[in-house]
Amino acid sequence: MGGGRAQVNKAHKSRFASKASRHAHKIDKVRNKSETSHRAVVKGARAARIQQSKAIRDKKRAALLKEKRSSTGPSSSPRVIVLVGLSSSANVGSLAKDLLAFAEGGDGKLKSSTVASPTHKLRTTVLQAPYGDLTTCMELAKVADLLAFVLPANSFYSGDSNGPIDEFGSQCLSVLRAMGLPSTAVFIRDLPADSKSRQELKKAASSFLSAELPEDCKFYLADTKDDLHKFMWLFKEQHLSSPHWRSQRPYVMSEQVCINPDENTGLCTLLVSGYLRAHNLSVNQLVHVSGAGDFQLGQIDVLKDPCPLSERKSSDVMETEDNGIQIVNTFVPDPSSQEPLLVENVPDPLAGEQTWPTEEDMKEADINNKQRKLVKRKLPRGTSEYQAAWIVDDTDDEDYDSDNDNQAGSGMVIDEQGHSDQGSDGSDIDAVSHFTEKFDGETIGDTEMADEENLTKDQIEAEIKKIKEANADDEEFPDEVETPLDVPAKKRFAKFRGLKSFRTSSWDPKESLPSDYARIFAFDNFTRTQKHVLAKMAELDGGVKDCAQLGSYVRLYVKNVPTDIASKLCHPSRRIPVVVSGLFQHESKMSVLHFSIKKHDSYEAPIKSKEPLIFNVGFRQFTARPLFSSDNINCNKHKMERFLHHGRFSVASVYAPISFPPLPLIVLKNRDGEQPAIAAIGTLKSVDPDQIILKKIVLTGYPQRVSKLKAIVRYMFHNPDDVKWFKPVELWTKHGRRGRIKETVGTHGAMKCIFNSSIQQHDTVCMSLYKRAYPKWPEQLYHV
Repeated sequence: MGGGRAQVNKAHKSRFASKASRHAHKIDKVRNKSETSHRAVVKGARAARIQQSKAIRDKKRAALLKEKRSSTGPSSSPRVIVLVGLSSSANVGSLAKDLLAFAEGGDGKLKSSTVASPTHKLRTTVLQAPYGDLTTCMELAKVADLLAFVLPANSFYSGDSNGPIDEFGSQCLSVLRAMGLPSTAVFIRDLPADSKSRQELKKAASSFLSAELPEDCKFYLADTKDDLHKFMWLFKEQHLSSPHWRSQRPYVMSEQVCINPDENTGLCTLLVSGYLRAHNLSVNQLVHVSGAGDFQLGQIDVLKDPCPLSERKSSDVMETEDNGIQIVNTFVPDPSSQEPLLVENVPDPLAGEQTWPTEEDMKEADINNKQRKLVKRKLPRGTSEYQAAWIVDDTDDEDYDSDNDNQAGSGMVIDEQGHSDQGSDGSDIDAVSHFTEKFDGETIGDTEMADEENLTKDQIEAEIKKIKEANADDEEFPDEVETPLDVPAKKRFAKFRGLKSFRTSSWDPKESLPSDYARIFAFDNFTRTQKHVLAKMAELDGGVKDCAQLGSYVRLYVKNVPTDIASKLCHPSRRIPVVVSGLFQHESKMSVLHFSIKKHDSYEAPIKSKEPLIFNVGFRQFTARPLFSSDNINCNKHKMERFLHHGRFSVASVYAPISFPPLPLIVLKNRDGEQPAIAAIGTLKSVDPDQIILKKIVLTGYPQRVSKLKAIVRYMFHNPDDVKWFKPVELWTKHGRRGRIKETVGTHGAMKCIFNSSIQQHDTVCMSLYKRAYPKWPEQLYHV
């Protein structure tokens, strides 16, 4: 035994040690150093991420603080409250007077709809939307900071079946929701005296309208001065939201409008005074006057604020006019940097002319001639070189023997990708051009209603009945047309071609474009252009020179406005303010715009393609003649629709000024002697002139005799030449069979067809033909 030298073992510490520390002695030192450096890199990356997140938070906080100061500070523009009555019993006028009188704090006569309240440190503009005028309600909602719906309390317990919202009120709500609602509120008027009934009515109104309005909508009692006082304090601190499309563009809502006429030109300068909102405005930008068009600015005057919160002596006044208006600053456009007012492209009529060949073209032609001589040709025995020179390779011999159906040039030619074209020469197409022009619009839904001024009442009713019947036929038998008896089908449908596959077959977007395409503009990359344009607008907010600042009171000189249009804008009977909005780069130019559109539930009348409609897109309102088509996601070709049908989204393609999405769309239809009716709603989808829209027609025939896979089909064509012409095009039946034309039978257009499966006697044989369709150019773009 060892006595006092007993062995003492080290305590076992694996309970408190990690797995890595227990195996540390097994790890190589070099590897350990690399792991240490890797931890340092990870730690540094984590610190960088934390720093980046902090920078993003600080940037957002600074932006929110800047927005709050610009919207609630003394230099901010007045907040616009638009009062809308949801029923005929709502008294909007009395509430507007009460709000303005209370905000002004005096009992004197109101001089303007904009007042400053030193008590609440707030400037307010109160506007009334007239009941029953949908167009005016839409225009006022575009500039509203707070959209306030007026609700009379007696409508909840009255015997009216409509309740607090009547037919016009529900239609107005649906349109405003489609446009994009700003901050909303509900004012409840005509309340009883006791407080318990007042609160019960407020709860009833909240539960009744909660499904129609956004979640953040606030409900206010608006009968007494205490109620209005509570609203003003809450409204001052409220963070107001606005639609995204409006917050991207600077705009001025007019406080004063006047005209400076030019001598003997028919044009004038429109002077619009008001507060600049949303963004800074450059004097070199183009502007849009709502309902009138796009124009250039001649000058911008920054004026002294006519409605300040507190009167202060300003030492920065440059000059004072005779009428007492004090000018603080003036901006004049720079001709070198001012954006030109281009609406349409001016085509060069000689752009397609043949020019004198260059030396490179001559060399290329020589090489082609040499290669052509090297090609061996089959010649009869004993043919000399002199005789061979007179034999043409591409002979176009025509054989009228009915037994030879495989002759070259006897009909449509379809390639492997499904691209088809007519096999005749150009002279044949020229010979039938008058037929195609005559019958081009006579397929279902393409006929336009005649001029109503020259029609009697019975004729107008007959036209409307004809359109409704065409709409019903288009839903039941889409795209089906009848082959005319008096015109050969190859002449009537000379512009159409067959496709082997609608999805995969090729179609050149630059082929046979109409003359209107020479007047429009296109982008190589629309998304990249939009990013560049938005970045340029952000530079203006950074304080570039020649820019009027956000919130300042400005006077815009809109030059070269037609005098008759300007006089309508300044007419005393006009109930809505003039809105002048700044345009992005390229937004004055014409192109092909595509909208995702859906027919409104309240509109029952049929809507044809190429029918004149009023398009409300953002601040713009213009007339267009849209072409409707289906929205194919996995295909670069879209099938034209002759009518806009209920319950589904379609694409409306129009010639219109370029706009950058997102933008809402409200489509109105004019009615004789009545207010325009809302026909459809939607959004701007893209700007693309190369989008292919194909008009499809279906020719139908009926089996006369059936024998397993073969059938004799009649009434698709009426002469043998048409059968030979359309022989390359594939056939299909309504029961899912596929087939082709084998040969003609007889002299009345019957044909023998063969199918991939047995065909039944009651089946219908169809042939699909396509041609490219385009929207129609509007006769007049803007109507004031």
